[in-house]
Parts: sequence; C-alpha cells; structure tokens
Amino acid sequence: MPRVLMVASEATPLAKTGGLADVIGALAPALAARGEDVAVLMPRYRGVDLKDTPVVYRDLPVRLGREEYFANVHCMLERNVPYFLVDCPSLYDRDGLYGDPGAQDYPDNHIRFALLARAALTVVRYVFRPGIIHCHDWQAALVPIFKRTVFAGDPTFMGIPVVLTIHNLGYQGLFPPQSLPEIGLDAGLYTPACLEFFGQVNLLKGGILMSDAITTVSPTYAREIQKPELGFGLDGVLKTRRDAIRGILNGVDYREWDPATDPHIATHYSAANLAGKLDCKKDLLAAFDLPENLGRPLVGMVARLAAQKGFDLLQQAAADLAAQDLSLVVLGVGDPKLEAFLEELHAAHPEKVGVRIAYDEPLAHKIEAGADIFLMPSLYEPCGLNQIYSLRYGTVPVVRSTGGLDDTIDESTGFKFREYTGAAMMGALREALEVYRDPERWTAMLRAGMSRDYSWDASAARYSGLYRRLTE
Repeated sequence: MPRVLMVASEATPLAKTGGLADVIGALAPALAARGEDVAVLMPRYRGVDLKDTPVVYRDLPVRLGREEYFANVHCMLERNVPYFLVDCPSLYDRDGLYGDPGAQDYPDNHIRFALLARAALTVVRYVFRPGIIHCHDWQAALVPIFKRTVFAGDPTFMGIPVVLTIHNLGYQGLFPPQSLPEIGLDAGLYTPACLEFFGQVNLLKGGILMSDAITTVSPTYAREIQKPELGFGLDGVLKTRRDAIRGILNGVDYREWDPATDPHIATHYSAANLAGKLDCKKDLLAAFDLPENLGRPLVGMVARLAAQKGFDLLQQAAADLAAQDLSLVVLGVGDPKLEAFLEELHAAHPEKVGVRIAYDEPLAHKIEAGADIFLMPSLYEPCGLNQIYSLRYGTVPVVRSTGGLDDTIDESTGFKFREYTGAAMMGALREALEVYRDPERWTAMLRAGMSRDYSWDASAARYSGLYRRLTE
C-alpha cells in the first residue's frame, strides 16, 4: 500500500470554510481505516491550537522570489491521522483563511499557498516520504507545478505520482503575471501552453497540466467540466487530459450527520422511529421565530450565498414561492446583494420566511432534521453534501440535475429539475408539495432516502484503487 500525503488548505475539525474541509477531514480517516498510511499537510491558521504539538521541522527556509520565509512544521494526530501543520505567522496568522471576513481575498494568496507547496515538498524530502501526493484544489496545485519545474530531475521526487482533485472548478487561483517571480517560478512558464490564462496566471491550470491523475468529486461533474457551459474556460485544457480524469463521488461522515445520534437536534429519530422528526420541526420553527404550524410543509436551505447556489432562481420565483402554502428557512452568508434579497423576502413575509445571515453549524443540523424538504437549485454542484445529509435525515431533496446532485438523487428519494429557471424549480417544488399531502407516499420516499448509504467507505476504496494503479 503506498503512503499518501494529502495537501489541502483546510480540513475539519481544524479549519473550515466549506465542503473541502469536510472532505479532507473524513476521507483521510476513511483511508486510514482501510489500512492506508495517510497524512495531511495544511497551514496552521490562527484558530488552530498548537499546544503540546511537537515540532517535526524547525525553521524550514523557503525562498520565494526576493523574499525568504521561515516556518515550523508541527504534527498532531486527529482520528488516527497525522496532520502536519505549517506555521508561518506572517502568512497564516490572520482573521480569515483566504481573506478577511466579508472582504476580498488576500492579495498575497499566491505567496501563502506557494509556501504551503514548498513546505509539502520539504516534508516529502525529510519527514514523511509518500508513494502518492494527493493535492486538493488550486491552493495545492503548486505542488505538481514546483515538482515538474523547480525540482525537475531531483531524484527525491522521482517516482512519486501526484493526484489533483478539483472540488470546484469555479475557483482557479488567478493572479497577475508578476506573481510568477514572486513565487519563484520562471517567467517562461507564462505561455498559453502552461500557466497563462486570458492575461493572468492560472495555478489550477498548471496543476491540471502537471499532475499524473485528476479527479473530481462526482462522475457527472467530471463530464460537465469538459464542456464550455461548466468548464470556466478550462474545458479545452481538461479535454487534453481526459484520459487522466476520473469522477469519484464524495462520501459523508455519518459520525457527524446522523439523526439517531446528532447532539445538535431537539430529539433523536431514525427510519424505524420517525416520531422525533416532528419535535425537530417544532424546534426549527421556534429557532426562526415562525408560527408553529406543523401541518404546513417546511422547506430548508443551507448554502453559501453565491450565484452558483441558485439564489437567482429564488429571486425569479419569489412571488410564486410566497404564494405557496409552505414555510421557508434559509441559513447562509456571502454576497451582500443576496443577503439583502433574503432579508427583504423575510420582511415581506415574516410569518412564512425565516432567514439567518450567518455561518452556524449547529443550526445547519437543525435545518436538516426539522425541514420536510431541502432545496438545492444550484447552477452547478461538483458534488454537494447537503442533499446527502438530507437523505439521512428524512428531509426530501428538491435539486437541479447537475453534478453530484444528479448522481445522488433519483425519483425514489427526491425531485429534480433540469432547466435553470425559476419556473422549472417551482415545478419540481410543487410536485414535492403534492406528494407531501399523501402521507403514505411521503413516508415511503423519506424512508427510501434514509436507507441510502453514502458513507466514505466506497469513496475511499475508489481512491485506494487509483493510488495502486498509479504506483504499480
């Protein structure tokens, strides 16, 4: 079994802004449970407590352009997985992971994640020699770039394949051309055949071109990103690597997301005993100060407030949505214009619409347990986790047929629409409301969803198989 070093910008429970952290925090332990020797390398952000964690490499020097940085690498154990934490306070000791809360990304993110990549290669050289390096998203894409350029011909790294997983192609690591010398890369790499992308440097593009294998987080998304509609300008590059691309569906961590054990919900329940779900609905309505109308269907949404998540469809269908006999609760934070829209929707319909502009993990659990329907009208969704959580919580998903939403929801467990319009979304939602009025059919559907198994076991097995093929 090859040793695996995962390189990522975030991982639960140490640091999280989104689904990437959930994936790393669950996939690594799932691989370890299969007998893989796996470790994770990530930055040490301000919120990560280093108390009593040993330093495995002190004053690691990294020269990037004209600047030299020094970092300590600490090691801690989480769920039987070693985490190497790169501690460089001048780059990582900040309020946010990628930018200050509510502000734009940090302008030196190229430097921050170049240091992460160089630290990863130093750990490979001196601390943890893997058979596979598995990188995640653009923040780790500099690992294969440095390996193929700065360290080309270095025997230390020969024979170690690099896997790059694309969690969301919409985020590519775009920087101005002058960023190349700032991170220690030759200006000759700034060509359309390498890192140049419409007048900018594109780090994800370089990772795609220089990795040995590329994965996405669902089979459908692997196909979608090779088409102009969802290729974000990289569909042509991805087509040139089509033989190296595989879609492996994400799993979910049922230790954290299970209504039978969830510490955040009002009452535990299961497919065999659904009585507690009504208590959770009552608790959720109270949390949003909505009337306790338990017979009215309750629709929940938990998402980043971003165009990708389909909130423009809610804007298109706002009047139709408000006219339905339903209640709606929304949890999320992001685009100020979408925040304002949701606040206005709540103000116009305070008896039917509850909104919480926040990142609130316990409340997200309450929504999964207390809602009857979970709405995910995404423009695109590489995998999506909330629809899978919803299945386990007996909360019937209404989703758009894209990416992992299409791979995980079928007619026996939820409702789908394909056309990206408010009218199509409302058509699927009305279909769900009609079935809701038939308790026998509704109960059969939610129990079918609760019986589905999307644990990490199957996904980890597919990654293990990929690692073996690359190292045989």
